[in-house]
Amino acid sequence: MISRSQDGFTIVDALVAIVVVGILMSAIAPVMVLSVGNRVQARRVELATQAAKTYLDGIRNGTIPPPNHTVLINEVDTSATRQFNAQRVTFTNAAVPPASGLTNCTPTTPDYPYCQNSANLSLYCIDFDTEAGCRSNSVRDLVVQAFRSVTPTSTDATKGYLLGVRVYRADAFSDSLPLVKSDVDTRRTQATFTGGLGDRKAPLLEITTEISTTETRLQDLCDRLGGCQL
Repeated sequence: MISRSQDGFTIVDALVAIVVVGILMSAIAPVMVLSVGNRVQARRVELATQAAKTYLDGIRNGTIPPPNHTVLINEVDTSATRQFNAQRVTFTNAAVPPASGLTNCTPTTPDYPYCQNSANLSLYCIDFDTEAGCRSNSVRDLVVQAFRSVTPTSTDATKGYLLGVRVYRADAFSDSLPLVKSDVDTRRTQATFTGGLGDRKAPLLEITTEISTTETRLQDLCDRLGGCQL
């Protein structure tokens, strides 16, 4: 006859084990979810970096036309030495795209793969899911917002310009909530802080760079940036 001490687990033992496992899983689950979310967001930032590089390469080699969205800045003061007078904050504060800005981004759009290329908004499609352009319900497509500087005396892109680029998720345009600019102080720059799945309305990446063309002369740079006399 087998004694009771040799019996298997009782129902009470099983329930206690289930409760213990449940408590452990509830403690571990948030960490696992955050880890997966960070990996997904890190991958998005990596793709956004590739998208920005693709766009910049196209701008520099002339296969992509300059953005028509312009921001007026004057970085040369009126003194005799015409010193550089930085207005980069004004430039980087260019307006964000409206949430409705992606409604017509299809291959039939003029200047495709620009979704729109006007004086007030230039959006360029990076089609990662290859389904007829960038769609606001896509979790893979990325949209480049581009804008360039002009001066009070010239809007000619061949003379060189300051180029601003923000890369957004296409699904940032899926509702009427406004998009936002990068804001390091509030950690809305997803490239430096992923925060799990990130803020869908904030840019994955934001950069500013100088663009010169084969037609850009030293005098053009002096006229735009100052600091030299010819």
